Amino acid sequence: MGRDKDGGRVPGLGINCIHRLDCLEGLRALGEGTVDVVVTSPPYNIGIRYRSYHDRRSREEYLGWMAEVAKLSREAMSDRASFFLNVGGTVTDPWIPLDVAAAFREHFVLQNMVHWVKSIAIPRECMGNYPQVSGDIAVGHYKPINSRRFHHDCHEFIFHFTKAGDVELDKLAIGVPYQDKSNVTRWKGVRGDLRDRGNTWFIPYETIREARPHPSTFPVGLPEMCIRDHGVERARLVLDPFMGIGATAVACVRLGLPYIGFEIDPEYIAIAEERITAETARGRGGQGSAYGPRHP
Repeated sequence: MGRDKDGGRVPGLGINCIHRLDCLEGLRALGEGTVDVVVTSPPYNIGIRYRSYHDRRSREEYLGWMAEVAKLSREAMSDRASFFLNVGGTVTDPWIPLDVAAAFREHFVLQNMVHWVKSIAIPRECMGNYPQVSGDIAVGHYKPINSRRFHHDCHEFIFHFTKAGDVELDKLAIGVPYQDKSNVTRWKGVRGDLRDRGNTWFIPYETIREARPHPSTFPVGLPEMCIRDHGVERARLVLDPFMGIGATAVACVRLGLPYIGFEIDPEYIAIAEERITAETARGRGGQGSAYGPRHP
């Protein structure tokens, strides 16, 4: 690791590297205005058993920490940068993501609030004219909730923060084809058979059969979609201050983009490096994916 594709644009920190640093220490080391996209998912403060982090602070301490992350991230971001923050709660404490978003409010404008849908069930009778579908659909993955009070938790939030709320997105980079093809010619400004996906993103977890090496991580498709949504051509450097096992870095390898990350656990860093090496060997940099077509 430690490859520097950008000629040392971040003083003292190598590019295309996951640095073994606390997130606040790493953010302070970044130069002002050096980052164009941040995609991350911090600990949720719900008692997850991480290897090197105690995930059970007082709510006041936790939210104060998140506010400091927001402040330092803003300083490291360029004026037209995007910060995509994935946060979830629990069925007994659903306020966590909303409280975290409120802690960011002093430093950012909440430009978009996206619902990350992990699993969804759609009855056939609700689908309309889909002749290729013959029955009900249930897709995705979720953790079953053994309770008579709460539903299974099948979604989380992705908060899209910007400095002033006026960052233009490349929405069709993650666009979807029109179901009703008459809309291709009906709507003014339509650019081919592709429309805005909207603010509900179905991103399933990758299916794995062995034990998960990290107790709480998002699928690679999530940072990939966020980066595409911001605009690959405008993402000169992507940051994940809570890198974990490297999903954001892997997404950057797929898109052919430079990245930088911080992580305090050496075992997670080692796993991330293995994933990055494997992704690099596949030679997928800059190619399309299931999460949205590339377009001119």
